Amino acid sequence: MALLPLGQRFDAARLPAQLLLASVGTYDPLEIAERLTRFLNGPVLFDGRLMGGTYYALMRPSPGQPWKHQAAAPRLSTGTYLGVPKIGRTKPPGTHWVVPPRFPGDLCEPSTVEALIGFGLSITQETEL
Repeated sequence: MALLPLGQRFDAARLPAQLLLASVGTYDPLEIAERLTRFLNGPVLFDGRLMGGTYYALMRPSPGQPWKHQAAAPRLSTGTYLGVPKIGRTKPPGTHWVVPPRFPGDLCEPSTVEALIGFGLSITQETEL
């Protein structure tokens, strides 16, 4: 595990498991990985230690760009450190890659992550009605 500073090389979106699972429409770990690879086209890690689990999508930093979903899925940036596992760690227990980076600089596009969050929010709001 390494603690990496956010805000220069990459930012991260903190995605609660319930929100992400609603977005991808499955609880199966292999399907989650496959759908996140297809939808986000970038690295995602999972930390199961807090609140039922949290996913982190690593994204290109975009200083000054507004983030639509700060309350539901905060964008973490400058002043924050993220615990990142070794690239080969792709299974629990502990923090692991759901979608490991494929090459140096491999990151999700913030607009794609926002779209996935928006979709998950619409699904969770429908189920609350």
